[in-house]
Amino acid sequence: MAEARNETACDWTVRGMDCGSCATKIKDAVSRLPGVSGVEVAIMSERLRLTLDEAQTGRDRIESAVRALGYEIAPRAASARKDFVLPATPTAGVPGERDGGADPSGHDHDGHDHATHGKVSPRDDSGHGSAGHVHDDPADRGKPWYQTGKGKLVIFTAVLLGAAWIVELIAPDIGRWAFVAACLIGVAPVARRAFAALRMGQPFTIESLMTIAAVGALFIDAAEEAALVVFLFAVGEVLEGVAAGKARDGIRALAKLVPKTALLEVNGTTREVPAASLAIGQTVLVRPGDRIPADGEIVEGTSGVDESPVTGESVPRTRGPGDAVFAGAINTEAALRVAVTKGAEDNTIARIIRLVEEAEEARAPTERFIDRFSRWYMPAIVGVAALVVLVPPLAFGQPWDTWVYRGLALLLIGCPCALVISVPASIASALSSGARRGLLMKGGAVIEAASKIGWVAFDKTGTLTHGRPQVTDVVPFGKTTEAELLAVAAGVETGSSHPLAVAILNRAKDAGVAPLAASDAKALMGKGVVATVDGAPAWVASPRYAMDNGGLDGLGLRQATIFEEEGKTAVAVFRANSPLGLIAMRDEPRADAKDAVRQLTAMGLTPVILTGDNPRTAAAIAGGLGLKFEADMLPEDKLAYIREIGAKDGVMMIGDGINDAPALKQASVGVAMGSGTDVALETADAAILRDRVTDIPATIRLSRAAMANIRQNVTIALGLKAVFLVTSVLGLTGLWIAILADTGATVLVTLNALRLLRFNPEREA
Repeated sequence: MAEARNETACDWTVRGMDCGSCATKIKDAVSRLPGVSGVEVAIMSERLRLTLDEAQTGRDRIESAVRALGYEIAPRAASARKDFVLPATPTAGVPGERDGGADPSGHDHDGHDHATHGKVSPRDDSGHGSAGHVHDDPADRGKPWYQTGKGKLVIFTAVLLGAAWIVELIAPDIGRWAFVAACLIGVAPVARRAFAALRMGQPFTIESLMTIAAVGALFIDAAEEAALVVFLFAVGEVLEGVAAGKARDGIRALAKLVPKTALLEVNGTTREVPAASLAIGQTVLVRPGDRIPADGEIVEGTSGVDESPVTGESVPRTRGPGDAVFAGAINTEAALRVAVTKGAEDNTIARIIRLVEEAEEARAPTERFIDRFSRWYMPAIVGVAALVVLVPPLAFGQPWDTWVYRGLALLLIGCPCALVISVPASIASALSSGARRGLLMKGGAVIEAASKIGWVAFDKTGTLTHGRPQVTDVVPFGKTTEAELLAVAAGVETGSSHPLAVAILNRAKDAGVAPLAASDAKALMGKGVVATVDGAPAWVASPRYAMDNGGLDGLGLRQATIFEEEGKTAVAVFRANSPLGLIAMRDEPRADAKDAVRQLTAMGLTPVILTGDNPRTAAAIAGGLGLKFEADMLPEDKLAYIREIGAKDGVMMIGDGINDAPALKQASVGVAMGSGTDVALETADAAILRDRVTDIPATIRLSRAAMANIRQNVTIALGLKAVFLVTSVLGLTGLWIAILADTGATVLVTLNALRLLRFNPEREA
């Protein structure tokens, strides 16, 4: 048991990881320590997370092991892993609270569950680095390369190399020793790191190969080339650090969207306070041109709000009292007073950052394969290099100097940095690019799965439609008046938050009709709701259920059929064996739904609607959008359908309600609409923050582009290695070309991955 062993979840920030081999070294080093398990190292988010039995190994020992490898490490506040939750549209009432109560409606409703989130404290960047290696110091960020620690190391090695060349020109007899000195001084910090890794059971690191190659070159009288290789290695580290820093800039930029300060309003006066100190329920003043400092709800004022920094939506939207707003959005027109509904650690941007960072843990199958491949790749290269050194001289009498030199070149080419970084760099860039456009995915596994889907299944209400139906027809029967019909229906639906119930209650309110007193409301799952209204039972139910229970006659059923053929949803209102009338409602499709279906079809995908509505209503909506449909589906029916088609091909499911959660979980990729319920958002693999249906094909395009980028990176990494392995064995290229091939491949792969930051998934190919 974990409790018996006193296990603790530990979290650190590690600075200086520039490529895949950095993460591998750290993971292997700490995994060897007793009491350590579940080690996770994320390059792009600079994170080390593990489970530790502190009775066997203390935290200081973990930190010492990482520092010995040349990286900076500092504690990062441990927090429970965040589930994928984004704020749904706030309900009326106390700011920040949601309606978690049961909905008495028998419809598939959008109830909200409370989500609990841990706190995230600011990172502690106070760790100390190893003297042997200067990594990406936080203080270096934003500085020119020559002012960073790595840049200074490059300049120092360049000066040593230049001095050696000057000495050789002035005094050729001692020039060789100047190069020897330059090589040894430059390689010393590299050798120190190599020795630290060796002590931790890692003989095959780029530092160890670099050290062997440099020292070996000295023994075969190639001092000048050895010194040049040491200099180029330092240059390569600078380039890798710059490229890795740019890959992280997308995530860092998100954090800068939220203003540092806010105008807190208390008793009619305002004062400037840190935005991070805002508490739920407080009111802030947001002036025109200011960024909104917290997720909240407008309590006073109407203005255009530019949400593009958060969702990527380019057109400002008019927001007024009762509307939700995001931290980081820009108030463009008039002053607003906003009630804070989310703490700083839990606002939309904080959740997006957390998602992008933690998404590295959900590694794509391709990434896991590359990781396994790289573990035997480097030892294999070392073995080949040994054969190149030994076989020609021993078997064929070839000169030792020639073949030792070629073997050393092979060692330098053998580092798999470019190969290992090829996948996470692309995934991180794709996640960051998507997050800026409101396309949120849980990691590499989701991206890879989304690139392979063949079917796209939509829930209807709240997904393809707005989820806000309006009453279009009220048809009373017999002597019942329209007001009496609405009074009974509103009484039955009082207290329900289901969209159909809200539509009926709104129509009654607009007509000035007060709902009759009701009690004992009971849901009839998938059929409707019954309640005691004015002392007697009354039902608001589907026409089929009403027909079976004496609540609708043949004429009424024909009228309901006409409504359904027009794409409307009809409900029957009746008392015991006494039909009262029909109410028809229509939920209009989203404006971009038809275009989204067209794009999906053009991409070779098969879109389909899965809805609990009757077949006629479903057919009317599906016909207008041009896609297939399955109607009269209960949650278990949706689950079975997704399971059936998922056995043949990849399937993406898009939904927003509680009834969609099982299907979202079953699908290859489950996508929640950003305004959907917490349950759907927690269950889903991805979310569409802008509630635009065209963001579904955009998400798939981004996933496909990311996988294409990964294939390009793997080709670059392996292709360059293969070419220079051959040329090194044949003697066509030497040590300095070999080190350029290694660092050059890493830089090329990272820069290629950065292209995804500029990729626009909304543009059709």
